Amino acid sequence: MCGNNMSVPLLAEAVTLSGKEKETAAVSVPHRPVHGWAESLAKIQPSHVKIICPHAFDLMGLSPDSPEDESGIKRAAENIKAIIEHEARNGIPSNRIILGGFSQGGALSLYTALTCQHPLAGVVALSCWLPLHKSFPSASGCNKNLPIMQCHGDMDAMIPRQFGAMTAEKLKFIVNPQMVTFKSYPGLGHSSCPEEMAAVKEFIEKHLPRV
Repeated sequence: MCGNNMSVPLLAEAVTLSGKEKETAAVSVPHRPVHGWAESLAKIQPSHVKIICPHAFDLMGLSPDSPEDESGIKRAAENIKAIIEHEARNGIPSNRIILGGFSQGGALSLYTALTCQHPLAGVVALSCWLPLHKSFPSASGCNKNLPIMQCHGDMDAMIPRQFGAMTAEKLKFIVNPQMVTFKSYPGLGHSSCPEEMAAVKEFIEKHLPRV
């Protein structure tokens, strides 16, 4: 059955926050630990949006120059795409789905969105970079105009802001450059802050309006 979460491995253990009214959109946020991120997202969740927090596995080092598990990253991206297809079969089309995440989860979301054959509503990429960046001459055709918002703390010692900024410049060659936004937060380390979460809320509300 298309509604059976067991057919989609990541959904079986995902934390899902149901909308308070009819769900017409979704946000998928791979992250670890999933529960802490789910609690943060619950505070900014629009009532018509389902939030799915699948478990993100360690597939890459916490640095853009760390060795990358190419096959593992691609498998993980396919698992996220399976969630997108599952939601589409159950009434939420791909263009009503935003991918997002923090650190490795954000990196995986960027890679997944840019290789996805289904049009998406946007990407929220927090404190991250684009993995396998040398493999990108361009995004898949249906996501050339994909809205992407990157956020990064300027005191991030784990993934320095410069890597986020370099990713933003790379993205402008992959998708329509006018669709890429890079926000920097003074004094913020490898974490989030209320101002950043407010920006995430605004992005979700803009690109997943109530219908």
